[in-house]
Amino acid sequence: MGSAARVQRPAALGVDVASVLNLVGALLKYLGAAFLFPAAVAVGYEEPFWPFLAAAAITAGSGLGLELVTQGKERVGPREGFLVVALTWLLVPAFGALPYVFAGEPQLSRPVDAYFEAMSGFTATGATLLTDIEALDHSLAIWRQFTQWLGGMGIVVLAVAVLPRLRVGGRQLFHSELAGPGEVERLTATIRETARRLWVLYVGLTVAAIAVLTLYGWSGADPAMGLYQASAHAFSTLSIGGFSTQEESVAAFGAVTQWTLVAFILLAGINFLRLYLVLVRGRVHAVGRDDEFRLYLAFAVAGSALLLVELLASDLAAGEEAVRNAVFQAVSIMTTAGFASTDYTAWSPLAELTLLILMFLGASAGSTGGSIKVVRHLLMFRIIRRELEQTVHREAVVPVRLNRAAVDDRALRSVVTFIVLYIGLFAFGALGLLVDAKRAAVEVGSFEALGAAAACLGNVGPAFGFAGPFGTYEPFSDLSTGVLTGLMWLGRLEIIPVAVLLTRSYWRA
Repeated sequence: MGSAARVQRPAALGVDVASVLNLVGALLKYLGAAFLFPAAVAVGYEEPFWPFLAAAAITAGSGLGLELVTQGKERVGPREGFLVVALTWLLVPAFGALPYVFAGEPQLSRPVDAYFEAMSGFTATGATLLTDIEALDHSLAIWRQFTQWLGGMGIVVLAVAVLPRLRVGGRQLFHSELAGPGEVERLTATIRETARRLWVLYVGLTVAAIAVLTLYGWSGADPAMGLYQASAHAFSTLSIGGFSTQEESVAAFGAVTQWTLVAFILLAGINFLRLYLVLVRGRVHAVGRDDEFRLYLAFAVAGSALLLVELLASDLAAGEEAVRNAVFQAVSIMTTAGFASTDYTAWSPLAELTLLILMFLGASAGSTGGSIKVVRHLLMFRIIRRELEQTVHREAVVPVRLNRAAVDDRALRSVVTFIVLYIGLFAFGALGLLVDAKRAAVEVGSFEALGAAAACLGNVGPAFGFAGPFGTYEPFSDLSTGVLTGLMWLGRLEIIPVAVLLTRSYWRA
């Protein structure tokens, strides 16, 4: 037979899908244990605990079943790591939404709403569809807070720390969770031990926050802050999530609590790898000489100063209250924490525009914050400066440096690519919200659409208008809710791991 009779074979699949599903199944199996915490809270408050036990059984059972019908989690490599992380962050919120549906909570009884709330929780975004947060049972409210804490440091980083058989792909998975440009910096000889130490630090800071906040309640410094409230807000503070058990967010608590939360948010916004070196090993120079850390503080100070000037000029606040609200909102929005010490939608248009700009800054790479990240802004500034210098001196060789070391051109291209994709997704997301709002007859202005897209893609949470700090995303249509859910997912994964999955070369051998 001639060549015309030959049948072309399909290209071999370059991704070990079985090993990916096997590992995702293992992750879901262990996630089932997380539901026991809110179940215990439910028992303590004499509330129904069966929704959490049912969710635990379904999650663990589904994970175990998926693990049994597949095999090969030990074969997970760098390429498979992208798919593992993407699937994990799609499926975990789906199972995390089960208690909302099972409990029959009217505000989250529809699966699309429950999934949005769970995605907002696990991605540490803080956007909510709830119109009456304080109507939630204690157990449901603490689960909502706990999902942010689990997602803050990263579910997959936790898996790298505890799964003994996850070795080969551990580095790729670890890097995908502690998002930001550059290579993963190890604290120890193995990525697994590094992940363990970061989680120990994360737990330690959370316990410290709970202890301090609880002390305020016991001592009378802030009578509204008890052990339950302290735990709930420590979970969402260290994760830079922003969920609160109160309608008025942290405005419901005293000034001492708000200043304390600012301090912990600033700590959580530092690269945890360097924070470990400072707090555990005493290497203060690890952050003192870090270019990103210095710019991080400069952004926080500049944002606070701008808001303070605008508050004073508009006579919206004075004295310590003005300073506190300016610093709190600048730090909270810039780091993507999303807490609110006041209703900033009542501020001047210039102040709101300042907050919108702060949404694009983010915290440090390797922190629990979202958005673009400070180090990318720093490198982008230096890339632009290099291009300007080489425009004048065409033969000059001008390396881009970070912490006195030259940055590889591949990393620089990654920074530019990410920022372009980020701005593009933000623009398309805002446009989609406006188009759908017109279709669904929902009153959404251009600035509100920009704010909602920026807040969800950057994992900030509250936006402007009806989606402001004391508001809710509930008026958006189901289609817009889906768009916002997708933006939260893409923002938590930092876009590129998902974009890679859409390329033909990823799936080819």
